[in-house]
Amino acid sequence: MGQFLIPLLMVAMLGFMIFSQRKQQKNRMETLNQIKKGDEIITIGGLYGIVDEINDQTVVLDVDGVYLTFERSAIRGRVNQTAAVEAVSEESDKEEVAVIEE
Repeated sequence: MGQFLIPLLMVAMLGFMIFSQRKQQKNRMETLNQIKKGDEIITIGGLYGIVDEINDQTVVLDVDGVYLTFERSAIRGRVNQTAAVEAVSEESDKEEVAVIEE
């Protein structure tokens, strides 16, 4: 009985790893398919830019007036828009408090 336990555990671990990898790959493809013109993204190299053009293979980014062409797979993901909005609202709240105190 013990001789079957180790190979069975190895097969189960291998199956779990394959399942996890496919799930991550599916999530990445969904993220890449949702990107559209005007989205702010970050590349795998850490470059931030705004999507100017996008097709099946390539994406053109506007980086401070410079247009750069990347493969679509070079996109890490979209920049979180809600975090930027929260940061701006927190700054404006601090400014309002400073004006009231004066």
